[in-house]
Formats: sequence, structure tokens, C-alpha cells
Amino acid sequence: MIKLIVNAREIEAEAGNTVLEAALGAGIYIPNLCYHPDLPPIGACRLCIVEIEGMEDIPTACTTPIKDGMIVHTDTPRIQELRKNIMWLILSEHPLDLDKSSQLKKVAEYIGVKQILAGYTPRTKNIPVISDDPLFIRDIERCILCGRCVRMCQEVRKIGVLGFINRGINTIVGTNYGLPLKDSACKFCEACVEVCPSGALVDKKEFQEKDREKVLLPCTNTCPARIDAARYVQLIAQGRYQDALEVIREKVPFPKVLGYVCDHPCEEECRRSQVNEPIAIRALKRFAAEQDSGRWRSKLTIAPDTGKKVAIVGSGPAGLTAAWFLKKLGHSVTVFEALPEPGGMMRIGIPEYRLPWDVLNQEIKDIESIGVKIKTNTKIESLDELFNQGFQAVFLAVGATEGIKMEIPGENDPRVLDGISVLKAIAFKNKVDIAGEVAVVGGGNVAIDVARSALRAGVKKVTILYRRTQEEMPASKEEVEEALKEGVNISFLVAPQRVLPATTKLKIECIRMQLGEPDSSGRRRPVPIEGSESIVKADRLIVAIGQKSAVPKEFAPLMNKKGGIEADIETMSCSRKGVFAGGDVVSGPASVIEAIQAARYAAISIDKYLGGKGQIDQKFIPEEEEDPCLGREERFAYRERAEIPALPLDKRLHGFSQVECSFDEKTAVEEAKRCLRCQLRLEISKAPLPVSARGGSQP
Repeated sequence: MIKLIVNAREIEAEAGNTVLEAALGAGIYIPNLCYHPDLPPIGACRLCIVEIEGMEDIPTACTTPIKDGMIVHTDTPRIQELRKNIMWLILSEHPLDLDKSSQLKKVAEYIGVKQILAGYTPRTKNIPVISDDPLFIRDIERCILCGRCVRMCQEVRKIGVLGFINRGINTIVGTNYGLPLKDSACKFCEACVEVCPSGALVDKKEFQEKDREKVLLPCTNTCPARIDAARYVQLIAQGRYQDALEVIREKVPFPKVLGYVCDHPCEEECRRSQVNEPIAIRALKRFAAEQDSGRWRSKLTIAPDTGKKVAIVGSGPAGLTAAWFLKKLGHSVTVFEALPEPGGMMRIGIPEYRLPWDVLNQEIKDIESIGVKIKTNTKIESLDELFNQGFQAVFLAVGATEGIKMEIPGENDPRVLDGISVLKAIAFKNKVDIAGEVAVVGGGNVAIDVARSALRAGVKKVTILYRRTQEEMPASKEEVEEALKEGVNISFLVAPQRVLPATTKLKIECIRMQLGEPDSSGRRRPVPIEGSESIVKADRLIVAIGQKSAVPKEFAPLMNKKGGIEADIETMSCSRKGVFAGGDVVSGPASVIEAIQAARYAAISIDKYLGGKGQIDQKFIPEEEEDPCLGREERFAYRERAEIPALPLDKRLHGFSQVECSFDEKTAVEEAKRCLRCQLRLEISKAPLPVSARGGSQP
């Protein structure tokens, strides 16, 4: 360590540090703009000038190595005056309205910008703002030519898109030939935006600092279970498939199921979609899961038996996920399931052409393999009975397995069926009373699954009746598209009003709808058009407009007005001590990944209730420092999303064979390499700001 004196204060710093680094490390601020902790210093802005006893000139602190016994003065009257002159030069061609959140504004205020620009009108270059590129805006008028963006792009990322163009007073930062970023091999890593001190490069989407990671890394932060999508996608790109699978398994016990059926909110928010198309994250998850060697089993840690017993009612994604984590924490866990097979809505609500039973069975078997007990054909109707059996905590995860009626005249006709009941009968290979022409009411995933399953069950024609437009359908877009490809008809802006008695086909009186103002769901409200009634004929009408929970009457004290169970949204605890609930029975019908999220919250709370720390996650793959170098790749922005292979149409409708197929290795790796690697931006160091800008006081 080297000792030196800065502003009459003795400090220590490591040999090789510069005066600026030593001072900042000791909490002594020296103004700077071109300096950045992740870049070699160049002393271009000269704001960090200091006086050093024994030196005649005035050096820049960022380029001057420290020496033992060095005496430094950072804020003398002479230095203050010189800095004001330097700042005046910097701002002489800069718009007066400094970007409010920029380092430039904070440094200028620290130096004294009001005195610098008193009565002065800057001469700007009148360069138009470039706002038609993806992700960020280039306002070259605000550029101070510090060079941080150029050096980050060229020296750190090694992409080389940005550079200094023109000469002398006409110098600006731009791309070769002034090309758009997409045509300049930009990889949209936004390192340039991160290090820009002046507001010349800014994100199109504004955000507060507290939301920074959520906005800049949406794939991971939008995932309800917080699976590190950015990380496992990068591992796939590196050919480390088992590592990728284990990153997923750190958060969920159903990696393969999710690879088949997750509604992938991560993809909906993927920033690559603003360049062209989002990364196929779900398909990559499936690919990783299908490469599983089972290595994670040897890494799995099961805590010693705590002597505590937990009962879980329901073996859907919420119940089994909670069981997995609680057993890992050492508790004895028994899952009670009313149906003959475990899996809940994963088994009865998702057809086999989307989720083969062997995939589901294997992951349930993995959960049982660590000691989770599953009792099927066991309906639980009394909490007291469970507590009397010695269970100290109960998690209610009974799902939402009953269909909702339309409440229209004639609906009690035996030819009007419930969508969930139809899917359940198909799942358990029971006789399904559908044939001929079938109408399905609804626009969600259940309606689409019913329609596609009906075709596979041999019906002649399927028509979905939906009261809004395709844009408002809550079903996943890809499922709707596949249904249309397979021959499902969809009549939009139409709603059944009543079922008319008939001896042959059902007569369904429908009315045309038009969209009005948005309702509580955010979608435009369907409004009936008076006098637009028409008749739709069908052999069967299947209602799939939503589901509700089949909660036993004995649970009434825990229920809310909607018929579900009331639970705290963060702890999943109920009004009765020791009782927790989560999944569809609390939230209403939702996705598998949302049920898993609720189960994770519940497992944490239950473990704490039983005396544990609530630490449910286990790291299978240690954190690694990522290489910040991306390298140049021409036309990177134009790389198209890989098409997910599928069973040909002529082979689909003769049974329930799996429709969607998997990526091969080459396709998976190439798709993963399309990732913008947004996580790298979050690893960039923060530029030093005046202490006063952080609410403190300058020493």
C-alpha cells in the first residue's frame, strides 16, 4: 500500500492506482467526465486536474500514478477557476437544458454551472435527434465527445459500431457512413448508453433507478419464478446444456413441463423483440431440459429431518412445487390428491398433444424420489382432520377445476357440456360425448385446447364463439394460430344468448357484439348490437369461459366472495393459523409458472412458520464473471428467430401425438446466440458522482 496526502488528509491506496482512483476510494470526490472505472483513463476532459506539490504543471488525476508521500490538492482556488473554464468550453456547444439525470448536470452543478453560463447562449450544431433506431435515442447535440461510448464499443465489446467521424470542430460520434445501428452490426448491448455522461444516448423507455434491473433485464425479472433466463440462454449459446438445465432447476422442479407449456411472459418482454423478434426462450428451456444427464441429482441437498409434518391438498403445479421445496428443507410432506393420478390441471387441463404424460410423470417421479408422499384418490374435506393427524401446517392448492356456466336460458340441456369436464374425460381416456359439429364458447387456452382436442376426438367441425376480436383473446397467440391451421373456425364478436330446445341439433341464439370502452381486464368491453341475433346450429355446445375452485364447504371460513380462498399475496397465509393457500384457488385460473410462483412464496412462509429461515433455493451452478467482449457480427440485428418445428398438419388429427417438436442442437445454439445479453449492461460499473448528488456532503 502507498501512503499519500490528499487535501491535508493521509490516505492509503494500492500501488498502481491513479490519484483519481486513490481519492475516490477514500471518499474524496474530484470532478470528472471522460473517466470511467471500466475504461483506461485518457484525461480528455481535464476536469480532474489537481495540484501536486513538487510538480510545476497541473496534471489530470486520472492519468497520474500515485507515489509514496505525494501531496495532492484537489480544490484550490486556482483549480476551481480552471475547472469552470473547462466546463464553459464543454457546455459552449451544448443545449442549455442539461439532461436532469445525467452525470454532466451533476458535475456542472458541483462546479457551479449557474456562474459558468450566466448570460451565455450556447452555439448548438442543430443536428437532428435520431429516434428511429431500436431501444435507444441518439441526441448528438448533447454529445461532449468524451469518447466513453466509443471506447466501450470498440475496446470492451469489440463491436466497433461507434466512432469519431469528421474532423476538427465538426467531429461527432456516429456510425460509418451515418448508417442506422441495425445496418452497422450493432448488437444493442447498450453499453454505450450506460456510460454516456451527458444524455446524448438515452433509453427509449424511461425508468426510475429502483426499476432498473426489472426494465433492463425483463426476461428474468418478468418470470414469476425468477428463473434466470438470461443466464441459461447464454449457457446454451456456449454449449453448456447441463449447466443451463441446472440453472432452471435452481428455481423450479418442472423445467421440462415449462419447456412444453409455459406461457413465457419472458418472451413477451424480451428486448430483442424491439430489434426484430424475441428469443425463443421457452423452446430453449425445453431443449436444455431434454439434454438432462441427471447430474443435478448428485448435487441435490436434502436437509435433515426437522420432525415437522406438512399436508398439501392438491397435486397440481402449486402443490407439487411447494412439496418439493419443503421436503428439501427437511420437512415430512404428504400430498393429497382427489383424482386417480397426480398433476392437477397439468394432467387434466393440458391435452397430451401439448404435454405428453411421460414428461409430466417423470418430473412428478423426481419429486417423489426425494421422499414426498403422494396419496391419490384421497379427497380432503376437513382441516381439523389434517391437524389431528399431526400435520403442523397445511397448504391448500386445490386449483380451479370446475367450469363456469354462462347463466343463459337452455344451458341445462344435456348436450351443453363443460370444457374442463371434456378435457378431463379425454385425459383419462373416458368416453367423450362429442361428435358431429361442435361449438365452443370462450377465448382462453381452455377453449382452444377443447377445440383442438375435439378435432382429435373425431368431430366433423369445430367453431369457437368469442365475444371479442382475435386481438383480445387471452389464449396464447401461438395456440390460436395452431388451432386455425388445424381447421378450427373462430367466429369473433359473437356471444350466445340462449339455447333453444330442438330434437336434432342444438339451436344457439347468438348476438353480434361491438367493442366499447376498456373494462377491468384492460380489454375493450363487448357491447351487444341490438337486433343482430342469429342462430348457430351444433350437435354439442361446450362452454369454456372460465373455471372456479371446488372448495369443500368446511373451508368456508377461509373463502372470499369469488368462491376462492383468501390468502396474503406475499406470504400465502390464510386467516387460520398454520394454513396457507396458493395457485388457482387463490388467484383464479392462471398459468403453470404463476402457480409455481405462489408455491415458492408459500414454501418460504411455511418453512419460517415451522421455525426455518425460508431459504428454499440451492445454487447448482456457481456465479461466474461473464466475458464483456461480444465481438462483431455483420447483420446481427437481422438474424431471424428460429422456427419451432412441428408435426405436419396431415399427421396431427388422427390422435393426440405431440404437435410441437424440439430444437436440434445447432438450431438451439444459434437461437441462443441471438440474445442481446442485456445482463452485461448491469455489470458495468457506475461512474463516480459528486457526493452531494447522492444526498451526502463533500468532505
